[in-house]
Amino acid sequence: MLIRQIQLHNFRNYETLLLPFTDGVNLLYGDNAQGKTNLLEAIFLSATTRALKGSKDKELIRFGCDEAHVGVSVVNKGCQHRVDMYLRRNKPKGIAIDEIPIRRSAELMGLVHVIAFCPDDLSMMKDGPAERRRFLDMELCQMDPIYCSNLINYNKVLVQRNNLLKQIAADPSLKDTVSIWDDQLVRYGSDIIRRRRSFVEELLPIVTSKHSLLSGGSEDLLLSYAPSVTEDVYAEKLQRGLEHDLFMKATGTGPHRDDLEVSVNERNVRLFGSQGQQRTAALSLKLAEIDLVRKRVGESPVLLLDDVLSELDRKRQLQLLSEINGLQTIITCTGMEEFVQLRSPTDSIYYVKAGTVEKQ
Repeated sequence: MLIRQIQLHNFRNYETLLLPFTDGVNLLYGDNAQGKTNLLEAIFLSATTRALKGSKDKELIRFGCDEAHVGVSVVNKGCQHRVDMYLRRNKPKGIAIDEIPIRRSAELMGLVHVIAFCPDDLSMMKDGPAERRRFLDMELCQMDPIYCSNLINYNKVLVQRNNLLKQIAADPSLKDTVSIWDDQLVRYGSDIIRRRRSFVEELLPIVTSKHSLLSGGSEDLLLSYAPSVTEDVYAEKLQRGLEHDLFMKATGTGPHRDDLEVSVNERNVRLFGSQGQQRTAALSLKLAEIDLVRKRVGESPVLLLDDVLSELDRKRQLQLLSEINGLQTIITCTGMEEFVQLRSPTDSIYYVKAGTVEKQ
């Protein structure tokens, strides 16, 4: 999979831009707050329909404008495609593939597979379960269209059930309708649970191997999927927890409460790991993603690295750079010094300043 070029109009701090990328390592450098991350965000948005850092659509539109456009030309298994994303301040985004509008964002997932690695990802191990669920969901959605569809439907049903729980406080007669939403939660949620479990089982030997390399064989990493509930008792637990849900006005059971537990040498890395161990575990997960995509999809993903090298020590920098061999990679950094010191090869170099990009 390759990104051939990106076209922007009124996106973030870019008024207009047409930028080609080479197949290998593309380096974007410049001072902070000049627009480097915005380029990665536009690519990530075109591949996943989501902003890289969770921003709302209206926040991606250039200040003072009502609409923005992102166009990305990609190559998938030898075939060229064009993805266009139209962002409107007060309307849902519009998406087109090869100039044909699509109705469901799930139709886009997998057309181009990207793996993004940002400094915030290094804290994935010490934060709450939400970030680790996001890791599972983002990877599975790009590789598994059925999972993506079920996740979208599950989240819609969850919102409806939570709204109903709030309404019941004013109208108790609505309580009899909760079972309608419960049936749909169990239907979509059970499939999500099964596919997450299978994904973690497939990922485990790969991430274990990556972590062993990074730690010099001195540490053993273990992944464990920790579902809020298992499929066989899902419906029963929803029913038993209804009174508590009514009190809290929120659904307390389901895959929206799942976690991915990570341990190093049999100790939970979130609770007992050092900062170095947490970063090594997070990096191991990201490196394992690359191999798993190659195994599942049959092609290499596009790697987006947002100023992440400055957050790693020399050993982890070298390990990460060794993994990008043969991958199209788009890297941002504030200066060229670290690449000169690491003797890292680059195929194209771009200087980014105030929403403009100049090829060096």
